[in-house]
Amino acid sequence: MAPTVSAIGGSARTDFIFMMLFAAAVLTAPFWASFIGAGYPDLLQKWAIYGLFAIGFNILFGLTGYLSFGHAAFLGIGSYAAVWSFKLLTMNVLPAIAFAILFSALFALAIGYISLRRTGIYFSILTLAFAQMSYNLAYSVLTPITNGETGLKVIPTDPRILEELAGVRNTAVAPTTSLFGVEMTGYPGFYFCAVILIIGFFIAMKIARSPFGTMLKAIKSNQTRMNYTGFNTRPYTLAAFVISGMYAGMAGALLASTDPLAGAERMQWTASGEVVLMTILGGAGTLLGPVLGAAVIKYFENIFSAFNEQVLNAMFSFLPEVLKEGAVAVAGLFVGEGWHLTLGVVFMLIVIFLPGGIMEGIRRVHKLFKRSDGSSRSGAAAESA
Repeated sequence: MAPTVSAIGGSARTDFIFMMLFAAAVLTAPFWASFIGAGYPDLLQKWAIYGLFAIGFNILFGLTGYLSFGHAAFLGIGSYAAVWSFKLLTMNVLPAIAFAILFSALFALAIGYISLRRTGIYFSILTLAFAQMSYNLAYSVLTPITNGETGLKVIPTDPRILEELAGVRNTAVAPTTSLFGVEMTGYPGFYFCAVILIIGFFIAMKIARSPFGTMLKAIKSNQTRMNYTGFNTRPYTLAAFVISGMYAGMAGALLASTDPLAGAERMQWTASGEVVLMTILGGAGTLLGPVLGAAVIKYFENIFSAFNEQVLNAMFSFLPEVLKEGAVAVAGLFVGEGWHLTLGVVFMLIVIFLPGGIMEGIRRVHKLFKRSDGSSRSGAAAESA
């Protein structure tokens, strides 16, 4: 029997194999990431959470072509909703994630309904304005809800109604989140985030392969032509915006689940810019690209930033004193506090030489090996002839 072909390229069997390989790579990350110094749970949690954030952003930007500069607003809303769930209901993470998805979807619906009346740079500026407005409101008018600059956190005196009713109230000075008794810290916290990442990746793949995904790609290709034919693209773009906002809210809930604290800094424009960089760096419009982009940026942020002067002196200790001082001075520009410079150089090189991001580089290498393999086979056939 021939394999079932999915709506957009590839077969169901190919998608299944790809999904299994992705799941295996994510779940074994503590093992293979340790070889590059990134196998500790805090970094792996950030990679999984921001990978999920980037996957959702890619649905809007990569598939639909709408560049949002304010997606961090939904990340912050998801965090606040999750922490309020911890404070009012229970430290179990499942209700928190449900509330985060619900509230981020409602906010995305309201913001998207207004912002999507414009396209191009006007849409981008509108989303940035809404995000900055949310950020400023969290520090001022909404202080009773957000706790202003201090941030919203869980305290022992919180009501936590469901725990009271069940008689299992956590009375610790610093209550930790849990999943039916399993604390969401360390590697258990990573594996929970990893499972959510895999589920989110699977849903994004199904969206991209569906007729709905085909319409989003058509909108990206030429929305004006579709409008001229009488096709109403507005429901599709709004749906993509809401789905993307829900992913961001879920990522915000996971941030609060691994560290039960919510602050307005998660809504800042730099957080929105970070997810744009992740998506472009990995490859906008691809399934795997945003996850790779998130991994690269979080690796630079957590590994390269840890290279202080003491570490650099130890690395270049084999050099004569004069050369060592010069090497440390030059290397110090690109690591430690200067890790942004290294990331900027990498991003610039990828944009110039690989406009399609890391995924384009992978495709080029694959084609090169495929071509060389084909040449060797044709040469062997000629010799045998």
